[in-house]
Amino acid sequence: MLTKTLIAGSTALTLTAGLAAAQTVGFSQIGSESGWRAAETTVTRQQAEERGIDLKFSDAQQKQENQIAALRSFIAQGVDAILVAPVVATGWDAVLEEAKEAEIPVVLLDRMVDSDKELYLTAVGSDLVEEGRVAGKWLVDEVAGAECRVVELQGTTGSSPAIDRKKGFEEGIAGADNIEIVRSQTGDFTRARGKEVMESFLQAENGGKDICALYAHNDDMAVGAIQAIKEAGLKPGTDIKVVSIDAVPDIFLAMAAGEANATVELTPNMAGPAFDALAAYWKDGTMPEKFIQTESKLYTQADDPQAVYEQRKDLGY
Repeated sequence: MLTKTLIAGSTALTLTAGLAAAQTVGFSQIGSESGWRAAETTVTRQQAEERGIDLKFSDAQQKQENQIAALRSFIAQGVDAILVAPVVATGWDAVLEEAKEAEIPVVLLDRMVDSDKELYLTAVGSDLVEEGRVAGKWLVDEVAGAECRVVELQGTTGSSPAIDRKKGFEEGIAGADNIEIVRSQTGDFTRARGKEVMESFLQAENGGKDICALYAHNDDMAVGAIQAIKEAGLKPGTDIKVVSIDAVPDIFLAMAAGEANATVELTPNMAGPAFDALAAYWKDGTMPEKFIQTESKLYTQADDPQAVYEQRKDLGY
């Protein structure tokens, strides 16, 4: 009983002391392999500044060994918490154990790890299946029972976003016998491949006249496909409906021009919920849920896409 009392008292003192000064948080980012990743970094910095948090940033340049070295550096510095967007899922046990022994809470951002859940405080991320589901349900409502032949631009083969966003879209259109996915091929998440694959879809489908809608697993492929549709003499957004995922600035420009119809947001603001969870933990030891799901918000042409573009254009996308 005495031991438990001492531990409880020590924890309370630690929490109270933590509130007395600005918190220091280490952030290990994967790198800058995409516009979305750059936006996540920008928003994380903004969220830290708004909360008066001293953010120590480390760019891993897509290498796990750099991330592990950064985490060990953060531990040695005695930071109050660590945020990490893990480049891969495996190989984290040892360094997470070190953080736990140092009583430094770790929060995963936008990706998971194959480690014991007790080794990290919480994870913040989106539901990739739900993103696809939202896109599919939008199309069901949009075509309102009319026959609709869909072509699908998949993400990188074997990647979790490609697998889950395909699954979710199929769930979203399940039961709508009027909607059929007639062609599906990877565009590797890039604009160039999205354009190239869309060109082949158009050629195979009567110059595009037999295509009702395009579903792209990300906005970059959709933007490339939109160019292909225009070059084929058709009007994207009108002749062929376009729905995609991510909600990056350029898709809002396309929506404002009437060339895209809808996008589902993968928010770059993973840090906001992470900092909220940490604030509650620092205050009185409140333990968050092990997974904090961000909203998969749908944007359409009715949501003033030009204004949304202006809000997002300087986030680093």
